[in-house]
Amino acid sequence: MSTGSKKKSKRRLKKRKLVLLFVELIVMIFAIVALIIVIKTTNKETGIQNFALNSEDISVSSEIKQKVQTDEKFQNYTNIAFFGVDARNKKADLSRTTRTDVIMICSINNTTKDIKLASVYRDTYLNVGNDSYNKCNSAYAKGGYEQAINMLNMNLDLYMTDFITVGFQGVISAVDAVGGVDIDVTQAEISYLNDYQASIYATEDNPRLITDYVPVTKPGMQTLNGQQALAYCRIRAIGNDFQRTERQRAVLQQIMLKAQRMTPAQLNQLATDVFPLIATSFTFDELVSMVAGVGQYRIVETTGFPFDGYYTTGMIGSKGSCVVPTDLNLNVIKLHEFLFPDVEYSPSQDVVTYSEKIHADTAPYVGR
Repeated sequence: MSTGSKKKSKRRLKKRKLVLLFVELIVMIFAIVALIIVIKTTNKETGIQNFALNSEDISVSSEIKQKVQTDEKFQNYTNIAFFGVDARNKKADLSRTTRTDVIMICSINNTTKDIKLASVYRDTYLNVGNDSYNKCNSAYAKGGYEQAINMLNMNLDLYMTDFITVGFQGVISAVDAVGGVDIDVTQAEISYLNDYQASIYATEDNPRLITDYVPVTKPGMQTLNGQQALAYCRIRAIGNDFQRTERQRAVLQQIMLKAQRMTPAQLNQLATDVFPLIATSFTFDELVSMVAGVGQYRIVETTGFPFDGYYTTGMIGSKGSCVVPTDLNLNVIKLHEFLFPDVEYSPSQDVVTYSEKIHADTAPYVGR
């Protein structure tokens, strides 16, 4: 083949690829539009528990508020608080009066669409949002989502104004809606997983979430259904809360991966099944947009807070067994490096104060 013919062939191939890319883009756009139309027309009455957050009720340090207003790099991130609560009734009020088994920060880079997840260990000794100090999971029980968000903002120098809360049934329905999650179950986890499945019942005043369950019988990679996945997330006997948060993040990652492979009709069914079982600051339309755009995002990294090597554990008087940040300042610096690697940061004076108070309260019990 002559040089001229080769060049013509390459140009035709390049042109064909561009046409195919354009067609794929058009098809994707039509699919997303169709999904939004379908969800909006079939889910008008979702029963979603929607709670608008008043900016005046959000506690954040003046230094961080100034940074949000002036630092374009910091503005490039969207941060969402994700809470999992021990609510077993399908119609439970998810907005307050229950402790959080899951406290997670979901940080989205708006440019790259990369997501990072950071679990805050529920027994971490922190300012619980009202200048009293206790296990951080008590914030939600005492003051609902507002106090829980304030607890995170205050201790971690964040400025979050949005949240999503899910109870037991929400987790079960989300996992089942995506066709289950693929998890590598260890031999040691099996008995606890099945025991937790057997215990997923509401109080005697409320209907049971399940009437029967399928036990896990062997270790290894397998697809867990909603009940099994919820029980897997609750295992604490192996690895305490540190490994439990890893399990929780693994299940969340799997839900997202499975959702990205779903058709518009399947995503519509997911919205139908799950939306009524969550409490959130997001509007229905905002949730629809999230579901429609799920394919754009990817979870790139996860971690736990406080960080390895920067915490200790011990009985802190009447507060019981706690996870204690040995230095809150250093932990928050590491958290910001993890979530916002391109943003310059130093702890606010508020965090310095909280760090000193935590040290004073816990040193007699755990030393340094």
